[in-house]
Amino acid sequence: MSRLAGGVVLVTAHDEDSGPRGEDVGMTATAFLSVSIDPPLVLVSVRNGSRMDDLLAEQPLWAVSVLSESQRHVAGRFAMKGRISDRLLFDDIPYKRGPLSGAPLVGGALSTLECRTEQRVEAGDHTLVIARVLGVELPSAEGGPLSYFRGRYRQLG
Repeated sequence: MSRLAGGVVLVTAHDEDSGPRGEDVGMTATAFLSVSIDPPLVLVSVRNGSRMDDLLAEQPLWAVSVLSESQRHVAGRFAMKGRISDRLLFDDIPYKRGPLSGAPLVGGALSTLECRTEQRVEAGDHTLVIARVLGVELPSAEGGPLSYFRGRYRQLG
């Protein structure tokens, strides 16, 4: 599967129950795709037992930022194994809160989507989360998409 190129997104959600102001959680994903146009549905695959899997089992609202080729550092930061706390990961990344999900929407992304989970399907060591798209923004028209191919982040062209 490393020979199949995939777009890179940052999946985010806000955990209202973590601390007095809650906590933002983020995860880099390459297994993200459109499922349906009518109704607008998307799918993301999350590793069972991960922080994001646990949160999305409780919190139905979340967001996706489609990363641009200049955001390789964002993708790498949220993909690290044994990483620091999510709160610190968001510290110096420009973002705004989604008005529908409350989740961080990364500045400079090619597009952002706010979603509500409709179905969860266990599939091996991952859970497929199918969600309705509640809102879309196109904050940046600059640059191309960040992609992942043969174990590395790549640029098209």
